[in-house]
Amino acid sequence: MAAVKVYGPTLSTAVSRVLACLIEKDVQFEVIPVDMSKGEHKRPEFLSLQPFGQVPVFQDGNISLFESRAICRYVCEKYAERGNKGLYGTDPLAKASIDQWVEAEGQSFNPPSSALVFQLAFAPRMKLKQDQGVIRQNEEKLAKVLDVYEKRLSQTRFLAGDDFSLADLSHLPNAHYLVTGTDRAPLFTQRDNVSRWWNDISTRQSWNEVLHLHKTAY
Repeated sequence: MAAVKVYGPTLSTAVSRVLACLIEKDVQFEVIPVDMSKGEHKRPEFLSLQPFGQVPVFQDGNISLFESRAICRYVCEKYAERGNKGLYGTDPLAKASIDQWVEAEGQSFNPPSSALVFQLAFAPRMKLKQDQGVIRQNEEKLAKVLDVYEKRLSQTRFLAGDDFSLADLSHLPNAHYLVTGTDRAPLFTQRDNVSRWWNDISTRQSWNEVLHLHKTAY
């Protein structure tokens, strides 16, 4: 099977999400670097693949897709019989349960966590001034989301049930930066069920392989 292609820097949270999915599904891939500091994501040849100038872009033969969560769903559906067969569920109800938590990640967890990742992890590296108001506001928003997760995870091992799924995988990139790269780890570790869940998902072999790719990116 020819390797699929993923365009973008491996340190990108959205790119990392796709890579973790591909590894879970045992799908060979090739990472095509995109130097965003040089504006390569805004060049005409890249915009022809991703009209919004964002990463990642995914290519599977003559198919081209963007938006990381859509890419992950495609990978799970096309390569259903490879790797982790239950990553996106095996029946309509399981898929719907996973989808609702993927949507929760995209709409409720991602906005405040992305803001915090940028302000706390990336702004210092880029020598940009941190906005304490933005940090405070989004920390409060994320805490409320994680309170919901804490209750849910008191009932099930993972978000969509008792099996690891795309719903959990989708949270890995932003949570990783907050837990390991900022001083806001207690948002996760001081909630018993969230802490247990985070330990379960962050120690998966697929995520460790993504982190290895992070290290080779420097």
